[in-house]
Amino acid sequence: MFTLFGKKKIKEDVAVNIFINNLLDTVEKGFPEVAGIINDSPEFVTSPNIAETNSEKFLLIVIAANLTYIPEHFNGNQEERLLNLIFDQLSQVFDVEKNSLEKVLHDYQAYISKVNQPSKNTLYGIAKAVFGKYNLNDYQDEYFKAMKSPNPMFLKRMDEVMESFIWNWNGFKEKYQIAH
Repeated sequence: MFTLFGKKKIKEDVAVNIFINNLLDTVEKGFPEVAGIINDSPEFVTSPNIAETNSEKFLLIVIAANLTYIPEHFNGNQEERLLNLIFDQLSQVFDVEKNSLEKVLHDYQAYISKVNQPSKNTLYGIAKAVFGKYNLNDYQDEYFKAMKSPNPMFLKRMDEVMESFIWNWNGFKEKYQIAH
């Protein structure tokens, strides 16, 4: 590999492969801990008993959230190419049609945005999406259950955990020059 000002030059498909493999690995290794944090949260009257293997919704939330950060780090053409490659590779990984996967992930992005209103901070939206997709309102005390709103203490704890599931594009771009 050539280096440009100390950076390794890699092709877009290689960058996408690293991104996807890292996200999948992080969720696979990290979800049991997330499930444990949810199950042991003192804010719940009864434990939600989320299985350590019940990570599908969480994985979709994490992927959808991470895709929202790509436009912040790449220009229009490169952003488009990277997203296209990501959807191509993910559709192969999950053995689903690319268009179906795109729709599911766009729906998850819309859901994250909706539950996070009026905030535009995607990180905060992840915890709220986990709360909604795993029906955690059912396990809260009557006050928060009636409000249909997550206990702020639970959200604060989850926000801190969710940071571990956001891809560090700045750090990646400091190390690599992504070429077409």
